[in-house]
Amino acid sequence: MSTAIARPVSCPAPLIPSRPEAAEPASKTAKAREAIGQALGSLAEDLNNGKSEGYRRFLSAMARFHEYSFGNVMLIVSQRPGATQVAGYRAWQKLGRQVRKGEKGIAIMAPMLFKPKDANATDEDAFLRFRAVSVFDIAQTDGDDLPEPPRVSGDPGQYWDRLTRFVEAEGIALRYESLGSTQGQSRGGTIALSDELDEAERFSVLVHELAHELMHQGPNRPDPRPPKTVRELEAESVAFVVCTAVGMKTGTASSDYIQSHGGDAALLGQSLQRVQKTAERILDGLLPEPEDAATHEEQQDR
Repeated sequence: MSTAIARPVSCPAPLIPSRPEAAEPASKTAKAREAIGQALGSLAEDLNNGKSEGYRRFLSAMARFHEYSFGNVMLIVSQRPGATQVAGYRAWQKLGRQVRKGEKGIAIMAPMLFKPKDANATDEDAFLRFRAVSVFDIAQTDGDDLPEPPRVSGDPGQYWDRLTRFVEAEGIALRYESLGSTQGQSRGGTIALSDELDEAERFSVLVHELAHELMHQGPNRPDPRPPKTVRELEAESVAFVVCTAVGMKTGTASSDYIQSHGGDAALLGQSLQRVQKTAERILDGLLPEPEDAATHEEQQDR
């Protein structure tokens, strides 16, 4: 099993707090933010040195926890690299499992709404802050087995139909053409796929080109527009995350794109945010909804 079991609060944790924290610098929240920055810097340094293994591991983790912000994925990976499914203490109890005594929680950042301590304050005066909360990996718990979600291996199966419906719902036309050595093209409102692709390649290439449509075309283009190497890295990263999340085997083609990215931590952070949001958006259209009870319990823990 390799997916997060409950739908977390989707608001991403920022690298820099939106409001000054009242807690001391050594607080749990401050340490979590510092850990995100250190992990991002290490990832950027690896890319700058042509090392893509760490980035691919991070993308694999993003596939398992695709609805978490990239900062929270970094926190999970840095504290427990082998984590596969995480949930809060009470969420695990709801699922018939119990966190073992003495297990150390994984600190992640969760958004919290605070209301000013003013008798005249209204709901509109509430403001958002992020605080550190703890989740636990399934390996830290005992109890009932969890149901195995439907998976595929090398064959997109039902996910191909879901993907094409998602593309259609986005108002994007899909065409099959003879493209020579090119596998696919994003044309702004139209995606062309080579008519010579097998099923697995067709799925991966469509996700790659769909990522371009959602991130880099029309009103979705960031300003300034990233260079082509970065755009290709982002699209291939989304394809890697989505394919991994639905159980397809991924090759090493993305390493070429990954190694071409410069080691700028700030730019990498921006890319990862775009990758995370786009992969989550696509996977929301492909994966079945989690149980409402687990969702509610998880949000309480956050």
